Amino acid sequence: MKTIYRLVLVSLLALTACDNDLDQFPPNIASADSLTDFGGVLNAAYYYQLGTVTPMAIMGEFRADNAFMFEEPYPSFDRYNSDLTVMEDQFFGPFYTALYKSILSTNNVIENSTDATEIGEAKFLRALSYFKLVQVFGDVTINLSSAPSLTDTSILVRQPAADVYNNVIIPDLNDAIVALNTQIEDGRASRFAAQALLGKVYATRGDYANAEPHLAAVVNGAAAAGISLKANFNEIFGAEFEDGNSEIIFATQISSSVVDEYTFGSDFWNWFVGDDSKSDFPVDADLVAAFDASDASGGGTDLRRAVTLSAEGTTAIKFPKDGGLGAEHDWIEIRLADVILLYAETLNENGSPATTVLPLLDDIRTRAGLNSLTGTVSSQAEVRQAILDERRLELAFEGHRWFDLVRTGAVDAEMGEAVNPNYYVFPIPISEILATDGVITQNPGY
Repeated sequence: MKTIYRLVLVSLLALTACDNDLDQFPPNIASADSLTDFGGVLNAAYYYQLGTVTPMAIMGEFRADNAFMFEEPYPSFDRYNSDLTVMEDQFFGPFYTALYKSILSTNNVIENSTDATEIGEAKFLRALSYFKLVQVFGDVTINLSSAPSLTDTSILVRQPAADVYNNVIIPDLNDAIVALNTQIEDGRASRFAAQALLGKVYATRGDYANAEPHLAAVVNGAAAAGISLKANFNEIFGAEFEDGNSEIIFATQISSSVVDEYTFGSDFWNWFVGDDSKSDFPVDADLVAAFDASDASGGGTDLRRAVTLSAEGTTAIKFPKDGGLGAEHDWIEIRLADVILLYAETLNENGSPATTVLPLLDDIRTRAGLNSLTGTVSSQAEVRQAILDERRLELAFEGHRWFDLVRTGAVDAEMGEAVNPNYYVFPIPISEILATDGVITQNPGY
């Protein structure tokens, strides 16, 4: 059993689940006053991230141009209209609930623990939870209490995304950076994880000036902390490569011994490999064409294709099920290649010349069997597109694509149609709206 779950099973015995939809902030521990060790509560906060993995994978890939659904109503992910509300029970509801449970657990640790490292990890997880919520839903409810009122519904009113960033996500990550060290421990937050996430948060907001120093700290400090690109792309993915993987900065640990909202047959890797009849052959032909273009322009065969796609190019095999290890795949939240590419993007947006930016991609492209891009493009717009293309192929089926398109303003160009910005975010679960008598409101367009 993976490290972080050695205690979580015991911890969960002390947790109280929601009895109904009105429990907007489901209580975790009966009484914090009776606790002296908050390690179990912290482990519960990590555990609840499991409920976000499959929804993030589906939203990140199937909403974008990497994958598509066949069986109605699932193709609603490929339609930019109000249809997605029918996906509440399978995706948006579990995602929403899991994150607020994680947040409630982190609040308990932050308020009551006396261990600075525990508090740092809790602040990282709270920031990660709110970042996922804002990416997916936009404006959301803010709760920073371990014991929120059960009668004051005004606290459920959705707050502007900018306030969530400024008042929760960014302060929490700054605190986590101070509290945590640079040592990477599988499944746990570190200073580098917090710095990388803060850099991504700033980049998501278009604040590249503030993103740059945090991403630079990770890229430049990685080697000293034992963080490095794996020599071979196929050594990043698969349960057998997860322990002590030098490229993975933070991952949500998954174990078949620990049950979450999704069963073995409905977890993210099943969608990718086409084991669900709703999407037997999920890979979008546009992604195959992108690999073809990479081959043609890169001076060789892009070695990432054989690791990412089946030989037929119809299913995604990045997280293999061979040997019965499908249910053991961790979900990679942050890895070094992601940070390097984001750092290159940041430098480009901050005005660095192509001759400074493009060499950052060389190690990633060399590993993929491709030539350097230095000298092939020069303008800021060309470099921007080159990095976006590189992120697509490097990070395919890791849940980034849709959020990258939204973040960089490339939705219309890459999707080949004018998409109403209302549909850059996803529908608030209707159950939350009904349970609060409309205090929690729906996103426009849904």
